[in-house]
Amino acid sequence: MNIQKTIIALALSTAFLGGCNNTTTTASKPTASAPSIEQVVESESESQRLNSFFEKTFMDAVMRSPQYQTYLGIKQDYDKWDNNSEENAEKELQISKDNLVALQKFNYSELDQQTQISYLLMKQSLEQEIADYQWRYHNYPVNQMFGTHSNIPSFLINQHSVANVDEAQAYISRLAGIEQVMQQLVVQLKIREDLGIIAPSFVFPHVIRDSQNLIIGAPFTEGDDSTLFADFKKKVSGLEIDEEQSKELIKAAEQALIANVQPAYQDLVDYLITLETKSVSDAGAWKFPQGDVYYNNALARTTTTQLTAEKIHKIGLSEVARIHNEMRIIKEQVGFKGDLAKFMQFMRDDEQFYYAGDEAGKQRYLTEATALIDNMKSRLDELFLVKPKADLIVKRVEAFREKSAGKAFYNRPAPDGSRPGMYYANLYDMKAMPTYQMEALAYHEGIPGHHMQLAISQELEGIPTFRKFSSYTAYSEGWGLYTEFLPKEIGLYADPYSDFGRLAMELWRACRLVVDTGMHVKKWNRAKSIAYYVDNTPNAESDAIKMVERHAVMPSQATAYKVGMLEILRLRESAKTQLGDKFDIREFHDVYLKNGPLPLDMVEKMINNYIAAKKAP
Repeated sequence: MNIQKTIIALALSTAFLGGCNNTTTTASKPTASAPSIEQVVESESESQRLNSFFEKTFMDAVMRSPQYQTYLGIKQDYDKWDNNSEENAEKELQISKDNLVALQKFNYSELDQQTQISYLLMKQSLEQEIADYQWRYHNYPVNQMFGTHSNIPSFLINQHSVANVDEAQAYISRLAGIEQVMQQLVVQLKIREDLGIIAPSFVFPHVIRDSQNLIIGAPFTEGDDSTLFADFKKKVSGLEIDEEQSKELIKAAEQALIANVQPAYQDLVDYLITLETKSVSDAGAWKFPQGDVYYNNALARTTTTQLTAEKIHKIGLSEVARIHNEMRIIKEQVGFKGDLAKFMQFMRDDEQFYYAGDEAGKQRYLTEATALIDNMKSRLDELFLVKPKADLIVKRVEAFREKSAGKAFYNRPAPDGSRPGMYYANLYDMKAMPTYQMEALAYHEGIPGHHMQLAISQELEGIPTFRKFSSYTAYSEGWGLYTEFLPKEIGLYADPYSDFGRLAMELWRACRLVVDTGMHVKKWNRAKSIAYYVDNTPNAESDAIKMVERHAVMPSQATAYKVGMLEILRLRESAKTQLGDKFDIREFHDVYLKNGPLPLDMVEKMINNYIAAKKAP
């Protein structure tokens, strides 16, 4: 499996996993009647042997990735970073090829049903990793959404826990190792530069600013402690050690920051300043080598469908028109005088829909978002049979990245329960966080949205580990958008303005279908793309700018939400039509969630199997 791709998916989808202590188990002594290893192997079924292969393949990949180990709470290589060299990429490709050969030696017809699903999923994943190797440079390793420059501090702050002196020293070693990570990053950027794959101009100020922010403050400059120095000090202060030992650790961290972190980030900034002079404003995938082929492939991977760019564009236009009509109904309901454009302007500008930008206003937003989630927790039995064990909390996006980060996202809990799921709200610009969208946003990122889907997937039993941590954007983001709508069916969104907010967020995702394909196939420029959002939604212009910039650096990703939601609703309607009184929405959701992340065509097979079983005498 492609661990680097999985780590990126974790960082974006919001699947950060918390660190935890290693656990050990003591093997029981064999009894005289215990079978030999040879006897056990001979008695194993083909499904058991294949599931052992799945676990070995997954854990081998994990143990080649120090960062993924940390996500999973394994601390064997707690002082190291992943190897992002060209040589290692080629090595990983060969491992994928070898794993595919090994997989195909198993007898598919002898597998039980669940293991057949696992076989197909791993086969597809490996085949796609091998096929997509040709597109490995068709991306921007640093951008305003994600990248090594911002993943490093986020990883250390959120994932590298410090429970003892050894773990503090491992943190220091990782600080020292940042220099090599950055050197590998610059190599990757230069390869893309030679291919003409250079991020659009708007990316550079964001990345340069965020990188410079990390080397401002003590021990680099006068003022408060820098981001990483403050994090390290805070973690060390929680250790039960004497003052002298604490000072030694802090001094060692200070030296690593000055000797390794500062020059690493400064070298990156210097290179980016030079590279920026070669950038242009064009932001579509069409400008890449074989851009059209790449983008169509990206759409297939993102949506897990065969929908073409043109078809997706038309679906978007149709959905925008439908949602506009539903908004007009709410406009009449609240007695607004004027057309839909005026109503959108009213919703965008009226002060009653925004909290103050001071600390009190931001805390009020967090408190009320938490209350919405708590209320939804009390209603889950009406909609679900399976529920997550892990808790969920609401947090603000950290200051060092809030200016460029998205408006909201979710980080999944630690597998061992040591860290809850986290719904992050970006409160940098309170004008981009209207209160009428608060309810839908909380449902999407929290409950019953990503927390239900992602926390449950890693708590499942009876499926291979690789399936628990797989990532299919249309599956997860389609679910997130579907679960914005779902609470309305049990009487929530009682405030018509909140219901308008729900529609506004669905409208936003419909517009994404239009603009993503517009930018990457139809060569829409930045101004036209931003104008489409501003003209068709009530969102702030700052939202539109950020979204267009996101389209630019993540081709196809934003199409997954609406495509996924529409597919879930289509399958649900099919089940309701065929089952009639036998249809139970809780069972439908159970089928969707209890098998872990799946491509949409596999979801359809699962739903059809459920329908057939339910209809059987």
